[in-house]
Amino acid sequence: MTDLEFSVIESRADRYAASPSLVLRLRILEKSGAKVDAIALRAQIRIAVQRRRYAPDESSLLEELFGTPDRYGETLKPMLWTHAAQIVTAFENATEIDVTIPCSYDFEVAAHKYLASLKNGIVPLELLFSGMVFVEGPNGIAPEFVPWSCEARYGLPLQVWRDALDAHFPNSAWIRVHRDTFDELRRFKTATGLPTWDAALERLCALAKVKP
Repeated sequence: MTDLEFSVIESRADRYAASPSLVLRLRILEKSGAKVDAIALRAQIRIAVQRRRYAPDESSLLEELFGTPDRYGETLKPMLWTHAAQIVTAFENATEIDVTIPCSYDFEVAAHKYLASLKNGIVPLELLFSGMVFVEGPNGIAPEFVPWSCEARYGLPLQVWRDALDAHFPNSAWIRVHRDTFDELRRFKTATGLPTWDAALERLCALAKVKP
């Protein structure tokens, strides 16, 4: 029976992907001496939000997700980021593969809302593995399950995630609004003669701060 151990050794932004993505470099050790013919690997990638501290300016942005800091003991739970699947080719002893993680820029996605609220530091990740291992034996190739106990932790530098988004949308953020709302915003922009959407939103924010 195989004895697998997983670890993430580095990360980088994929600047040539069709959409924002980052890459985790995954190292796989096989410690029993078995020859692995292939692995149909799946990974659930979670953000262990309870494993880092939050500055006051981060907490104010995270209130929508977790409430106020006095509630963090109850509300900070691991957050699902994404799932990944990868075919690992034949190896003995050890191998390394790239696992690509798509980075959504949709602010309705909780993981993106969380990441966009952080200012710097490390994002604590948990990778939970499953799938099938195909091993060469005396009677040919035999399948085994990847044990549910296989997991890895990694501290993802926040800058890697930012680099992945900036490669496609530098210094930009995206929000989804109803079409009627967009039409009203467009009319406001035209009526005020403002040159950009940023200028229109800045004007609306300024008007909201004016006391009646």
